Amino acid sequence: MRMRKKKHGAERLAACAHLLLPRPEVPMTDPLAPFAREGRVCLEIGCGKGGFACGMAAAHPECNFYAMEKVSDVLVLAAERAVREADTRPDNLRFVNGDARDLAAYFAEGTLDAIYLNFSDPWPKAGHARRRLTHRAFLTSYVSLLRDGGAICLKTDNAGLFAFTLEELAALGMPPVWQTDDLHASPEAVDNVMTEYERAFSSQGMPIHALRVIVKK
Repeated sequence: MRMRKKKHGAERLAACAHLLLPRPEVPMTDPLAPFAREGRVCLEIGCGKGGFACGMAAAHPECNFYAMEKVSDVLVLAAERAVREADTRPDNLRFVNGDARDLAAYFAEGTLDAIYLNFSDPWPKAGHARRRLTHRAFLTSYVSLLRDGGAICLKTDNAGLFAFTLEELAALGMPPVWQTDDLHASPEAVDNVMTEYERAFSSQGMPIHALRVIVKK
């Protein structure tokens, strides 16, 4: 479903400029610089309305989070939420209005500790496989951005995308260290921060597939 264009969207996003990461002239070798604080550096790709990013930033004050969203009319909702909830966390959240294909323009190799993919578009048509954010081309780019021991974490309601992801990981010799076909029935549910989609799907009794890969270099 196409997001309806937000009234005064540009002005509303500009009002949140202090939380937006401009596209750097060269990839950042120190992604901690915008935060002026220490901690792990995590990235969510496709943050939607910001529920997960804001929740993780509040739950993990020891970490610093970037949340990427390519649709500016969606990003403005996430940024405004972050502004409203600023008193629930330290200054550890920034937003990137960009596309996953451009990640290497923002972050230098080996500078991230974790990448989160939550309810990404499954692109179900076979001819669209290369558009899926867990296609091996994307996975290879994530590995280059992560430090040794960094993690790729996925959550999805789509069984087809989950199966495809496992096949792509196997082809790259990257088996998950953990996976489940029912996240909310697993021990990991205790610390799970849900997205807006996840709340909707789980309320309908739909199981959530999840996995975690640890990068070894």
